Amino acid sequence: MRLLIANDDGIFAQGIRTLANTLAQAGHEVTVVCPDRERSATGHGLTLHDPIRAELVTGIFDPQVKSWSCSGTPSDCVKLALGALLPEPPDFVLSGINHGANLGTDILYSGTVSAAMEGAIEGIPSLALSLTSFSSREFQVGADFACQLLTRFAKNPLPEPILLNINIPAVPAAEIAGVLVTRQGLRRYFDTFQTRVDPRGKTYYWLSGEVLQEIEQPAHLNLPDSVETDVQAIQRNYITIVPLHFNLTYPPGVQDLQDCLGDAFAIEK
Repeated sequence: MRLLIANDDGIFAQGIRTLANTLAQAGHEVTVVCPDRERSATGHGLTLHDPIRAELVTGIFDPQVKSWSCSGTPSDCVKLALGALLPEPPDFVLSGINHGANLGTDILYSGTVSAAMEGAIEGIPSLALSLTSFSSREFQVGADFACQLLTRFAKNPLPEPILLNINIPAVPAAEIAGVLVTRQGLRRYFDTFQTRVDPRGKTYYWLSGEVLQEIEQPAHLNLPDSVETDVQAIQRNYITIVPLHFNLTYPPGVQDLQDCLGDAFAIEK
């Protein structure tokens, strides 16, 4: 398969190196286009008012991997690769392996998920992969799983180009409980802003906080009760896969809003 790999942790991140090298050694044609520095939590931001630069890099990945370092955001990287750098579209876009979880509502901020979503927007099936720890460096479990998943999709293609958000527990392979297709859960954070003063006496603020895992999970959206959330399943050491789409329409809200506004609603002039 022809594979495009991006991330938000930057060109030197161990996660993308492990993923790209594993897939190249499995016989895939791999191209890496990723930020030249850390660009985590940039969401789906695009660079519109500055030039985007890309340089070929060597000596970081397996010799079979063609890699580019890009000055832009994770989404920029995928857009640039598809629009200018690649001679033909890839069969899959992969993003990661991210150093840290992208569970539940994390996807709204995640550069990792946004890079993969850019592939789905362009009609290319995409995978976002994350290791659920900032301290562990056991990326090989996730890379091996991605390789197995692509082999499965080669035999049984996805019916439409969706994005799969995949989170891998930070445990040895022997302790992985299995693989579950889940729904998106909810993770809230207790946010705090630390107030600091720079050497010139100017006040600035630094966002910090703690994640609140044990919270009520959202409605099932017509899914069976047996479908857990990613937040719940990851705590039992399951690899979680959540199918995502860029259409954020909330179906129950359409009817609720129509009922609320009524037929007689009109803009006052």
